Amino acid sequence: MFCHLRPVRRLCLEKVSPRWFFCSRALSGAEAVNALRPFYFAVHPDFFGQHPREREVNETSLQRLSVYLETIQKPGFQSLKPTQLTFYVRETGQNASHGQGPFSAFGFRAVKFTLHTRDLLSTVLYILNSCSLSIEHVQSLNSSVHPPPPKEKRAPDRPIKWDKSYYAFTGFKDPGEGLEQVSKRETTLSSWLDNNGKHATKKLENSLPLRKELDRLKGELSHQLQLSDIRWQRSWGLAHRCSQLHSLGRLAQQNLETLKNAKGCTIIFTDRSGISAVGHVMLGTMDVHHHWTKLFERLPSYFDLQRRLMLLEDQIGCLLGGIQVVYIEELQPVLTLEEYYSLLDVFYNRLSKTRIPFHPRSLSGLQMILSSDRYAPSLHELGHFNVPTLCDPASLQRFILSRAPQARENLKRKDELKVIENELIQASTKKFSLEKFYKEPSVSSKQMVDCCKRLLGQSLPYLQGMHLCVSHFYSVMQDGDLCIPWNWKDGEAVK
Repeated sequence: MFCHLRPVRRLCLEKVSPRWFFCSRALSGAEAVNALRPFYFAVHPDFFGQHPREREVNETSLQRLSVYLETIQKPGFQSLKPTQLTFYVRETGQNASHGQGPFSAFGFRAVKFTLHTRDLLSTVLYILNSCSLSIEHVQSLNSSVHPPPPKEKRAPDRPIKWDKSYYAFTGFKDPGEGLEQVSKRETTLSSWLDNNGKHATKKLENSLPLRKELDRLKGELSHQLQLSDIRWQRSWGLAHRCSQLHSLGRLAQQNLETLKNAKGCTIIFTDRSGISAVGHVMLGTMDVHHHWTKLFERLPSYFDLQRRLMLLEDQIGCLLGGIQVVYIEELQPVLTLEEYYSLLDVFYNRLSKTRIPFHPRSLSGLQMILSSDRYAPSLHELGHFNVPTLCDPASLQRFILSRAPQARENLKRKDELKVIENELIQASTKKFSLEKFYKEPSVSSKQMVDCCKRLLGQSLPYLQGMHLCVSHFYSVMQDGDLCIPWNWKDGEAVK
C-alpha cells in the first residue's frame, strides 16, 4: 500500500503543508494529543460497541500508537522501527467526502499506514492525512506561540525531477531509482524475525517469573472458588493480570462464602461488572471490591434470569421451525444478561403476534443470532443467520427458507475448516517447538489455516520456545509474545 513508501510519504507532507511545516517549531506532547482529537474521535473503541472485531483492532492499534508517541518524545532516542497500524475509521464531517475507500454500510472503513516519522509534528500530520482528516488546526496550534519567520529567498522545496528518458539518453544515474526500489520492499516474516527475535527472547525470559506467578494464582483461585475458568477480555500484560488476581484473592479471604456463589462459572476481567449474555461473571477492573461483592451476592437471582433466557431462546426456536438461537461472543457486541434478555423478549413478542407458519423442525440444525443494529436479515459466511430484532416476520420467513440450503453448506464448511485449523495449529506448534501458539479472536479460521499452511513451508529457528500470536500486524508484546499478521509475506515483495 502507499503508506509503505517513504518518498510518497514525503510528498504527502509537502502537499498538505508546503510552507509552514518546514519552518515550524516542535509540538509538545499535550499539543500533539490536542491535534489528534479528530483522529481519536473517529477511531475511539467506545464508538464500536456493536462491532467487537473492529473495536479490538482499534484498541490494540491505539496502544501501539501510544508507545510510538512516547518513544519519539524521549530525549536522545537512537532507533525507531517502522510501526504498521490498522484502524477502523468512522465517517465524520471531516472525512465524509474524502478517503482511501468507501465507507461500509456501518459507517466506517479500514485504514492502514506505517509510521516512519521521528518527531511529533510530522507524526501527527501523517496520521491525520492518512485518515483524510483536516490538518488546518495543527497549523493554528503551531503558529499560536511563534509566528512564522519572514520569507527568505531559498531553493525550491523539491529538486527538479527529470523524466526517465533523460537519464536513459544521457547515461546519468537516476537518483530516485534507488528510493523506488526501497519503497517496493515490504516487511517480510523472516527479516522481521531476524530483527526482533533476540529482543522478544529477552522479554520472554524476563517474563517467566510473572508467568509462573499468574498460573499459580489462577490455579489457586479456580480451585478455591471451584471456577470453570478465569479469562481476560483485553490483552493486558502479565503484571496487570497478576494484580487483578491478587485483588480477587484478597476479596476471597474477606468474603469466601459469598464468592462461592460463582461455583462452576467463568470469571472474566473486563471494563464493567455484571453477568454476560452467556452467563460469565464480568468483573470491571475499575470497580472497587464493594461492587464485586454486590455482584457475587446477586448471582442466584442472575442464574434464575439465565434459566428464563434459555427458555425464551427455545420458544423463539420453536416458532422458527426449530432453528437454534445462539450468542457468539467473538462476533457480537458485549451484552449483559439483562440486555440480551430484553433483546430476545422484544423479538419473541413480535414473532408471537404474527405466528409465521414454519414446518416443525424444518430448520433444525441451523443457527441464528439477534442483532439490534441491522434492518434486514443476512447469512453469515460461518453459516448462521443475522436476524434484526425489528425485522418484518414475513420477510424473515422468505429469506430463511430461500437461504437454508446455503446455510447448511456454510455450517458444514465451518466445521471442516475448524478441524483443519486445529490440526495445522498442532503441526505448527510441533515443527517450530513453540511454547504457545494462538490467534486473536478477530482472525478467522480461514485466515488461520492460510497462515499455518505457509508457515509450515518455512524454516524459522527464532520461533523455538516462543509464544506466537497470529494477528493483523507485527509486534513484540511487552511480555515477549510475538505477533505476526496472518497474511505475512516472505521472499520478494509483490510489486
